[in-house]
Amino acid sequence: MMSRLLIFLPIAIIAVSTASIFIKLCEAPSLIIATYRMIFASLLLLPFASYQKTWRSWNRKEMGWLMLSGFFLSLHFASWITSLKFTSVASSVVLVTTHPIFVGLGAWIFLKEPLGFNLILGILFSVLGSGLISYGDMTLSKEALLGDGLALIGAMTASGYFLVGRKMRRNQDLLSYIFPVYSTAGLALVLFSLLFQKPFFGYSTTTYLFMFLLALVPQ
Repeated sequence: MMSRLLIFLPIAIIAVSTASIFIKLCEAPSLIIATYRMIFASLLLLPFASYQKTWRSWNRKEMGWLMLSGFFLSLHFASWITSLKFTSVASSVVLVTTHPIFVGLGAWIFLKEPLGFNLILGILFSVLGSGLISYGDMTLSKEALLGDGLALIGAMTASGYFLVGRKMRRNQDLLSYIFPVYSTAGLALVLFSLLFQKPFFGYSTTTYLFMFLLALVPQ
């Protein structure tokens, strides 16, 4: 078990770390990148979800929670991907990966889970680190500071996705959870793109390729 972990963990870390690179290589609006990322991801999962008929295992109340989780996920990708247009990859990634702190706070507030000493210490260091990054970027430009704020919003909304997932996945497998959530997020992002009048077509072949890889590799 440990040997498998040592093999697959570095692969997973490398795969996830490619997300910001693919986003930077896409020559398209942030909302469109986020939209195609979720649409492609949903289409990749569709054959497996259809085979398992995952949607049959949820009732109406649970579907409401899944839609909420998908909405959080759509906001996460919309805000985080947009942040990369304004601030550096390093600042954006560091700030968006503070989501475990917000998950801990959310679990304390909504799930009544206790705050451990390590979490409190992590929150303090996270606040300090985020403040230092934001102060440094503020001296560069207001755009960089805006990007930092969007990355933090991405972290907060990701925590909402994870908190709902913690509640919903107690008695369900991963595919039964992520397929309806990804589909909901994709639909929400389509609506956001229409609302802000972002064109879905007319981009280069390489941009579509990178958006597909964004769904395939960091998935």
